[in-house]
Amino acid sequence: TFEPGNHRVIVPEGSTVMQAIAAAGLTLDLPCGGKGTCGKCRITILGSRLQPAEGEIRALEEKEISQGVRLACKTEIHESMTIQLHTASEPAYHILQATDARACRIEPLIEKCCIETDVPSLSDQRSDLERIKDRLIRKNGSYKNLKMRIPALRELPEKLREANYQITVVTDGSEILGVEKGNTEGRMLGIAFDIGTTTIVGYLMDLYSGAELAVSSCLNPQVKFGADVICRCNYAVQNQNGLCALQASLLNVIDRLIGEAAEKSSASRDDIYSVTIVGNTCMHHLFLGLTPKNIASSPFVPVVSEPVDLDAADLGLHVNPVGRVFVLPNIAGFVGADTVGVILATDLDQSSDLRLAIDIGTNGEIVLGSCERLVACSTAAGPAFEGAQIGCGMRGAAGAIDHLRFGEKLTYSVIGDEKAQGICGSGLLDILAGFVELGMINKRGKLLPPGQFTNPAAKVFEKHMITHEGANAFLVADGSETAHGRPILITQKDITALQLAKGAMAAGIRVLMEETGVSLADIGEVLLAGAFGNYMDPHSACAIGLIPPELESRIRAVGNAAGTGSRMALLSRSEYRRADEIASKVQYIELGSHKQFNMKFALGMRF
Repeated sequence: TFEPGNHRVIVPEGSTVMQAIAAAGLTLDLPCGGKGTCGKCRITILGSRLQPAEGEIRALEEKEISQGVRLACKTEIHESMTIQLHTASEPAYHILQATDARACRIEPLIEKCCIETDVPSLSDQRSDLERIKDRLIRKNGSYKNLKMRIPALRELPEKLREANYQITVVTDGSEILGVEKGNTEGRMLGIAFDIGTTTIVGYLMDLYSGAELAVSSCLNPQVKFGADVICRCNYAVQNQNGLCALQASLLNVIDRLIGEAAEKSSASRDDIYSVTIVGNTCMHHLFLGLTPKNIASSPFVPVVSEPVDLDAADLGLHVNPVGRVFVLPNIAGFVGADTVGVILATDLDQSSDLRLAIDIGTNGEIVLGSCERLVACSTAAGPAFEGAQIGCGMRGAAGAIDHLRFGEKLTYSVIGDEKAQGICGSGLLDILAGFVELGMINKRGKLLPPGQFTNPAAKVFEKHMITHEGANAFLVADGSETAHGRPILITQKDITALQLAKGAMAAGIRVLMEETGVSLADIGEVLLAGAFGNYMDPHSACAIGLIPPELESRIRAVGNAAGTGSRMALLSRSEYRRADEIASKVQYIELGSHKQFNMKFALGMRF
């Protein structure tokens, strides 16, 4: 039994609590995918004296163990038990929904046309379909050569006659999807999704006016299978029905978000005719139920890159019965439709000036170029900056320290204005920037002992320096200041993880610059997309070398640009076609095989 909520599930003896959570359809954040390396899947076993496993003894404090705290991935079930979940509720997560509005020509992917057909007679024995097409062509010549599938044809005779030959024809430009009785032209909605590795956001839009009617969002439920795409790829491949489980968790929550958005706008699911999807290549494949097996191993080949259109009913999404899903194209194995959405939203492909777009999510995608040429790459920077590889790291949720300042004393802010539970990515950047600017770490990233501080301003923070597991560490908050009673600190191991992440991002930028033969002076603007880019302090990013310091004055946050791109494709057939052109135009650079990457990565790790 899981609390809160009294969720009950029966599992085979010997199952782990992690497996029971999945079987119960609940969500628990498992950054390491259940390998037992992150120590963050804490749960409390109520009324049991279950002995801790060896891995739990290393990860948990004695006080926690005495209180029944265990790790979900390590705890085996050999009797009935009640378990308290520590996971924050979904609304506590700080999910970026805002997008930079971008005007586009309204020409929806789905169209409606009300017609009144000729009544059949002995002198007019044309088929029902022929008479419909004739009226459509008379009204709009572009409807010529439309086809109609068997399911719609089967319903046609009855609907046509019940409507007394006045119907609304629903088309997608090449096919008659169905007919509706009477004139239903007045209302037609669509919903655009950005499926991130960590979060999912859906925008319900009026397809006639282009107005945003509602936004719904949540944590991606696949986090219980691992924080990053490689963990999820491995789960899909290595577990029986793993792919089905990953797809089902995604489709179920997307269908729920559709319902929430409809309810918020007092609309019906039947009013929704089209759904657009952007996401990285792995999320794209898991959404469609395509194996990600070959994405995760060299040479990193996706099943499909071009746009995919299909019936919403084929995915179990409850919208209008003739509703369609339009999945934007991918660029490569690790640069997906979300990056296409960013390019679409920022007009990077149409810019006369050279610009750099950076989207740091769980994966980090970088695009450099203009209307003349676009080059892109991907780095695995996100897991560290989203807290997955950091001892006291966490996602941007209530209780996360999001910003810190090194002044006369250390001050910090916490999301939700409550007691701190950990540090999210923007806070981690601020800490590193402070270390660098105060000379508290050397160029190689070693956290120095107080005796080696040469900057007088750093002396104030000597009392924060402690020894942890035989190495220097920095105490951000002691147990009396935190919600869980454990201290929050930054260790040498954490700094190394952040170094690797920022080194990879910095190297990616330099490789793209070399590939295009440009200098920092040539880059007119740096566009930061996504939640991390929106909330982080650009100065901190430049201070640690994540972004070249010379570019600090040219940085602009563009919100959820991937979501903006999905919305544009939903509202405009021209933009949807343009997305395909963008995907085929972008040159992907595989960093792992680039001759200069290792050298630039080593340099990028230095402070």
